[in-house]
Amino acid sequence: MNIKILGTGCVNCRNLEALTERAVAELELDISITDVTDIADIMSYGVMSTPALVIDDEVVMAGRVPGYDSVRDAIASHT
Repeated sequence: MNIKILGTGCVNCRNLEALTERAVAELELDISITDVTDIADIMSYGVMSTPALVIDDEVVMAGRVPGYDSVRDAIASHT
């Protein structure tokens, strides 16, 4: 599994990354999380509003910081 956080490093992007790291740890997955901060790379995913959560090159959430349960469920559904 490949997980990416798309964003410019704003507070919301860091919050989404923290939620994602927490979910990965809780699910006991050995997965690294990659930050994508380059605007051209972010736009290549069709994302116009950050932060965004990408799992296996599929944008699963964008434009907001979702609740923890939503992040965990999105990751769990891709395992």
